Amino acid sequence: MKGRNEIAQALAASGYIADADLATAISLMQLLRRPLLLEGEAGVGKTEVAKALANVHATKLIRLQCYEGLDQSSALYEWNYQRQLLAIQAHRGTDSIEDQIFSEKYLLERPLLAAIRRAQAPVLLIDEIDRADDEFEAFLLELLSDFQVSIPELGTIPAITIPHVVLTSNGTRELSDALRRRCLYHYVDYPDVDREARIILARIAGASPSLSLQIARMVEGVRKEELRKVPGVAETLDWAAALVGLDIRDLHDAPETVHETLICLLKTHEDRSRVTPEVTQRLLGRVA
Repeated sequence: MKGRNEIAQALAASGYIADADLATAISLMQLLRRPLLLEGEAGVGKTEVAKALANVHATKLIRLQCYEGLDQSSALYEWNYQRQLLAIQAHRGTDSIEDQIFSEKYLLERPLLAAIRRAQAPVLLIDEIDRADDEFEAFLLELLSDFQVSIPELGTIPAITIPHVVLTSNGTRELSDALRRRCLYHYVDYPDVDREARIILARIAGASPSLSLQIARMVEGVRKEELRKVPGVAETLDWAAALVGLDIRDLHDAPETVHETLICLLKTHEDRSRVTPEVTQRLLGRVA
C-alpha cells in the first residue's frame, strides 16, 4: 500500500499527472481493495488513469468497452463454436464428445473472466459503464461483490487474484445506487492551468516549460467559450505536439499558426466557425 504522495509520483513517472484528490482515491482503492468509479466529461483523462495504474503495478491492462446492448457472453466468456463443430465432425459417433467440447480447451475468455484468472492481478478497466444497460450493470455488481463466475458446463470459477478495478462514466445516464455504494468515487475534472502544463511537459517531447504554460492558458480560454464540444486533454496534447512540430516556441510570435492549428482542439464545424481569428486574438491577448 502506497501513500498519496508515492502514488502521485509513481503515476507521474508513467506520464500521468494526478491531483492530490485522485492520488488519495487510488491509495484508498488499493488499501480497501475496492473498485474505483471515475466520473467526468469525455476527454478529461479517466481512461488514462487505468493505463497509468497498470504501468505503476507493471501488470496487464484488461479493458472492457461498454456499449448499449452489451451482454454477459460478450463480457464474460463464449464457447469456440467453430472448434466445437470441427471436433464433433472429427469424432462423430463418439459418446463422450459432448463432455470434451465443453471443456477449458474450447472456452474463449472475455475481459471479465480473463481479469480474475491471472496469476498477477491485472488492472480491469470497465470503460463507459454508463453506456451499458441496467441489466448488465446488475450482473457486473454481482461479479464485483463475489469475484467469481458460474459457467453451467464447468461450475463456479473463483478468482485466482482480485484485479484492480477502474470504472469510468461520462455521466450520460444515472448509475444505480448499489453500484455507487460498491465503489469508491472520484470526479475527474478538466485540469487547471498548472497541471495541464505539467501534463504537456511530461507527454510532449520538445515542449518547453514556457510554451507548455502558454498552451495550457490558451486551452483554458478556449474551454470557457460557448462550444458544442469542449476540448479534452487528448486534444491539448495533439495541439501541443503540432505546435512543437512546427517549431513554435512562443504563441505570440505566430498568431496565424495558432489560429490555423486550433483544428486540433475544435472538432465541430460550429465550434470552428465560432472561434474566429478575432476570438483567437482576444484569447491570445490573455496569455502571458
